[in-house]
Amino acid sequence: MDTRQDSPRLSGDELRDLLGLIEGADTVELKLTVPESDRNSALSALDVDPLEARVRQVFFFDTPDLDLYEHGVVARARRTQTKPDDSVIKIRPVVPDELSQELRAAENFGVEVDAMPGGFVCSASYKRELTAGKVKDSVRGRRPLRKLFSKQQRAFFESHAPDGIELDDLSILGPINVLKLKFAPEGIARKIAVELWSYPSGSRILELSTKCLPGEAFHAAAETRAYLSERGVDLDGKQETKTRTALAYFSKALQG
Repeated sequence: MDTRQDSPRLSGDELRDLLGLIEGADTVELKLTVPESDRNSALSALDVDPLEARVRQVFFFDTPDLDLYEHGVVARARRTQTKPDDSVIKIRPVVPDELSQELRAAENFGVEVDAMPGGFVCSASYKRELTAGKVKDSVRGRRPLRKLFSKQQRAFFESHAPDGIELDDLSILGPINVLKLKFAPEGIARKIAVELWSYPSGSRILELSTKCLPGEAFHAAAETRAYLSERGVDLDGKQETKTRTALAYFSKALQG
């Protein structure tokens, strides 16, 4: 499974679709993955200090054939150094105007547009903060997987997952070890997040991202693009998606 995406310019129709999604979203996240050949030079140019990074472990839950992912459903949990654990049920793609007002008003529910060079997707996420140690207990078999998710998350999952698939029956796809840090660059009014995902295969993905409100999206994109370009970061390389790369690896491993 090829997890890379070319980054052509958006067509007029795609741009109109993007504008409509952004208008209905709660937040926008602008993302860029850096080619492997440029990884070290990019980190040096951004003056990133790896000792400031926080360690994470990410776990996905799916069938060996990735039935959830193929139906646009992602179930995930994370452990984060010195912070609470968390879980999420994510559905993508979605159209914000087609979601119920009850969902949109729910606590811990959000709609976000992820935009990267040449592509975008709108997702709906139900999140939950967990006491540290809960994820470790579940992935080690000491607690059912469903206990990682709230009643509201489970209902959201059941309304979108394929028939017959239960949370407790899912395979554990992980962990993926992640280093993440945020820094505030001089000259722009927003923070940039740096994430380095290390996969058991030895491959790695370096992603740069920044979040903003929908009304700030195009200004934030132009400002961040200019900042990165001035520092020699490649903005036109093939894009890799962290989740798809992880699921492809673990699916293959589970199937032998």
